[in-house]
Amino acid sequence: MDIDELVAQCNEAVAERDWHSAVRLVLERAVGDSRLVESLVGPAGGLNTLFVSPGLTVLNVVWPPCMSLYPHDHRMWAAIGIYRGREDNSFYRRQGDAIVEAGGKTLDQGDVFLLGDDAIHAVHNPISGYTGAIHVYGGDFFATPRSQWDFETLQEQPYDVEATRREFERAERDFDANLK
Repeated sequence: MDIDELVAQCNEAVAERDWHSAVRLVLERAVGDSRLVESLVGPAGGLNTLFVSPGLTVLNVVWPPCMSLYPHDHRMWAAIGIYRGREDNSFYRRQGDAIVEAGGKTLDQGDVFLLGDDAIHAVHNPISGYTGAIHVYGGDFFATPRSQWDFETLQEQPYDVEATRREFERAERDFDANLK
């Protein structure tokens, strides 16, 4: 499978009646495909767009070692397939005007996990190596208004994709600095 085939299969899967199972199956095959994984592995972390349309976004998300990302929502379903490393998810739920912790889930290489459109989570790469994941979203990840929360105060604010990109860049710089 190559990236074009992955995107085509994702588009076909979301058109299925049982799209949950279809998307899961596509990601299970994708994270186990050594040729695809090799094409996704890059030299640095970041949000790498593979496809975006009003109804579907496919990203290659590469988490630098030990990076954490603040709580955020998607306001659309999401599917995550880990092709390398580990991802710790902390889940939150709304309680009045605030969010409170509501459990967690560790995803390891080969795992596929589906999130509902009301999920709020924070993500951490707990290992000293990069974590790579294919993220599939049921909408335009970049154009959908949503929220993020400050780690310390848990104050809600509008989601800022550029702040997220800067956080990936900061984590990459910190990792590079620790190598020297």
